[in-house]
Amino acid sequence: MRILLKLSGEALAGPNKTGFDEETVRGVALQVKQLVDEGTQVGIVIGGGNFWRGRSSESIDRVKADQIGMLATIMNCIYVSEIFRSTGMKTNILTPFECGSFTKLFSKDRANKYFERGMVVFFAGGTGHPYFSTDTGASLRAIEIEADVMLLAKAIDGVYDSDPMTNPDAKRYDTISIDEVVAQNLQVVDMTASIMVKENHIPMRVFALQEENSIIKAASGKFNGTTVTA
Repeated sequence: MRILLKLSGEALAGPNKTGFDEETVRGVALQVKQLVDEGTQVGIVIGGGNFWRGRSSESIDRVKADQIGMLATIMNCIYVSEIFRSTGMKTNILTPFECGSFTKLFSKDRANKYFERGMVVFFAGGTGHPYFSTDTGASLRAIEIEADVMLLAKAIDGVYDSDPMTNPDAKRYDTISIDEVVAQNLQVVDMTASIMVKENHIPMRVFALQEENSIIKAASGKFNGTTVTA
């Protein structure tokens, strides 16, 4: 089984909201290690929101703002990769553009080679182009590596019919189709990413990262969250 795990930068920051919370990251690492030890191939995309959200800046050109965001995702992947290595896993980081000796240039063949060697592969730098989110980057990589499923670790425990932060009566879906997500504009991932997973039939599982063993449970399909069918 091959999975693409999408982590938000904010989730990795824990209660700090910015930077890194090592306890949170180590907890993620131990769960991923269990999956890898069981033979699951794991690719990871991490957002950059714990450092930078380009769209929230009104004084910086959007292209430059997005480039800063790409660099934030690389910092995140380098840090998380090293925590993973400290637990005994082998890792590699791929980016869509040259990044000195920090990373390797992405190609599907290179990613497959690393998976075959039992490595966790981090896909940093988004798509390499402005105006695309890390949701779109994650969807693109999931399609390219032919992942069986995308796991979306979020701050909330699934997909709701409205924002549960503002509506206490919001109802969570156990299962919903990507067609319904698009039709209702539920923003599980952005619209570009939604269309990509819809056209390429990639199912998604949305869950709260902070729940105990959430990643392991989501990978098995027996989890507290929402399955988005494709």
